[in-house]
Amino acid sequence: MFDLNKTWQLDSRLEADTFPIMSYAECSFRLMNDSRWPWVIIVPQVAGAEELHDLSKPQIDNALMMATQIGGKLKSYTGGNKINTAAIGNIVRQLHIHVVARNEGDPNWPAPIWGYGTAEKYSGAEGKVLAEKLKEEFRASLFS
Repeated sequence: MFDLNKTWQLDSRLEADTFPIMSYAECSFRLMNDSRWPWVIIVPQVAGAEELHDLSKPQIDNALMMATQIGGKLKSYTGGNKINTAAIGNIVRQLHIHVVARNEGDPNWPAPIWGYGTAEKYSGAEGKVLAEKLKEEFRASLFS
């Protein structure tokens, strides 16, 4: 399965493709560097975890609660019509949960976003600014 003595470390591909938002409740929250969709990645900070079933029940409950809360906050912040939540991991094996705000008429609507086209990176400091705004929004809801 996986090494319980191993220290948690963010996968280098996730680190390269995202902006840090914050860490809370043993999860790392990151903004995907793709401006086509408001897209948050939640990474449970559990060394070696690749699947939800690799987590303990309390860790699963926590990860799913975080995905639920972040999805609700992302929907209200962005005005999205639909929130897509998924843990796929076919390319990056480290367990991570995608939470994506979708709108009718966005690129590839209503089909899935995964594997569609080429990522449109945020320009300049735009991604860092959005990550900071999301941090403020998430802190307001997670800590209240």
